[in-house]
Amino acid sequence: MSRIKQDHSRFRQIVRGKIRQNLKKYISRGELIGKQGKDLVSIPLPQIETPRFKYDPKDTGGTGQGDGKPGDSLGPGNQQPGQGKEKAGEGEGEKSLEVDVTLDELAEILGEELELPRIEPKGQKQVVTERDRYTGIRPVGPDSLRHFKRTYKQALKRTIALGHYSPDSPVVVPIRHDMRYRTWNTISSPQSNAVVIYMMDVSGSMGDEQKEIVRIESFWINTWLRSQYKGIETRYIVHDATAREVDEHTFFHTRESGGTMISSAYKLCAQIIEADYPSADWNIYPFHFSDGDNWSVDDTAACIRILKDQVVPAANQFSYGQVESPYGSGQFIKDIREHFKLGDPDCAVVVSEIKDKEAIIRSIKDFLGAGR
Repeated sequence: MSRIKQDHSRFRQIVRGKIRQNLKKYISRGELIGKQGKDLVSIPLPQIETPRFKYDPKDTGGTGQGDGKPGDSLGPGNQQPGQGKEKAGEGEGEKSLEVDVTLDELAEILGEELELPRIEPKGQKQVVTERDRYTGIRPVGPDSLRHFKRTYKQALKRTIALGHYSPDSPVVVPIRHDMRYRTWNTISSPQSNAVVIYMMDVSGSMGDEQKEIVRIESFWINTWLRSQYKGIETRYIVHDATAREVDEHTFFHTRESGGTMISSAYKLCAQIIEADYPSADWNIYPFHFSDGDNWSVDDTAACIRILKDQVVPAANQFSYGQVESPYGSGQFIKDIREHFKLGDPDCAVVVSEIKDKEAIIRSIKDFLGAGR
């Protein structure tokens, strides 16, 4: 058994090495998102052969006992996989191995490869709730918690032990000594103490390609943040000239044709934080993705004011990702750079330009590299 564990451990190390080697490809192509389960991700690794027994080459050829003659068939031993005269292709083809990797393992690999620092949560380390859980039986308690089955079983054992039990008249009457009651313990359980608020411009200039970039990047951001916290909540806001909160599917698939007023999203974000996530108890991560177009200079000024007065002070970090679009001006990232001292240790604002899928991995490091 010890040898099997050693082999399994060595195989897992090979898998980790292959994932790290191809991490950039997995991220840029979004191959893992569609294969995600509840806690596992299935990763195709065609380079790894499935372990199997192999026979010595001397036993795979020849015609049996004795000397062979020219023209004698050598049998199936020398046929290559996938070759032969069969019309339907009876030969064995190349196989790819799919390996299940936990999201925690995937986050660890991501952190190692991008050299991401561990996050030190601000405020309370954990938001804890208490609840009562029935865990045992005891001989005293209120009638409302009486356990009938255990009480009857105790009375039956007593009746049989005293010789009073009659199969013809199986009357069992519990007495006070037989009574059994459910008991409970108060369980402290950690709840979600981090929230990620995603905001995205869904005006006509943000096409399917731009949304796919946001979808891929948010998957990896969530994977890393979940590895840093016991629990995490996710909220989604879409906006054009107005903003509204939506579910995850709507967030990634809706598309509008109106103008763009970024301040509408920031106002709604600030309202959600104020109503549901006190900054003393929660670690708050707002992310905004846009192509950089905004309706007016006045609205941009309103955005900066909301960020400085409400969103940034409450958040661990505010992250703005500008996805390149052939229809977007890209101005908004310049405005943020003008009004915030980016790169300063005391500045909790980070921006990243995402030109295409190949830039996702660098953008993830931009956002998560500060360890806030």
